[in-house]
Amino acid sequence: MSDKSFDPNPPHRNFYGRRHGKTLRRSQKGYLSEDLGALRPRGITALENPGRAPVDPGAIFRDDRPLWLEIGFGGGEHMVHMAAAYPDIGMIGCEPFINGVAMLVGKIKAAGVENVSVHPGDARDMMDVLPDGVIAKAFLNYPDPWPKTRHHRRRFVTPEHLIPLHRVMAHGAEFRVATDIPSYVRQTLDEVPKAGFELVSLRADAWPDWVSTRYEQKALREGRTPTYMSFRRV
Repeated sequence: MSDKSFDPNPPHRNFYGRRHGKTLRRSQKGYLSEDLGALRPRGITALENPGRAPVDPGAIFRDDRPLWLEIGFGGGEHMVHMAAAYPDIGMIGCEPFINGVAMLVGKIKAAGVENVSVHPGDARDMMDVLPDGVIAKAFLNYPDPWPKTRHHRRRFVTPEHLIPLHRVMAHGAEFRVATDIPSYVRQTLDEVPKAGFELVSLRADAWPDWVSTRYEQKALREGRTPTYMSFRRV
């Protein structure tokens, strides 16, 4: 990857999980070196913004459109689908797994969507520098389950992540969580309301504008039942 400013893991915090998987195909390497730079919001990484000064959200898409945030977009199916279905919003995705970033950029090019911005790093980087109340909707779809009890503190649904998320979301904004892990459901229902969100819906069927992802399909193949939760920022 030729973008020398890419720093997905600022030195002041722990990072859990993988950044690289299988060897990238030549086309995927091209997406990262030739296309990712134009999609990246500026002033997010510690190298670009060492003082962690607030960024201007209007500069991300050069207008004042509503901003939606996807936390860990996996292979990018949901992010591209939502960007295409809602062309008047700005879709921001954060994902430190570089193979997923390459897959997303390929999907963006194939779909021709232009209302997307991609941070190839931890969502906390983005939440560090966004002003208060600028995110109109946020998504956490099939996050890393960290199934062992001693690793539950690594999950996104902990105060370390939820309190900054609450800060950057607008009053009344929707936070959607999808998972197939029962203990993740329980932790979500326990921790998210404590951070200032109220439960709106708890369902076994997906939202009307949902698109099935590879992670949902894997869960169904392996006999696990997905749960879809919606919260409102209060």
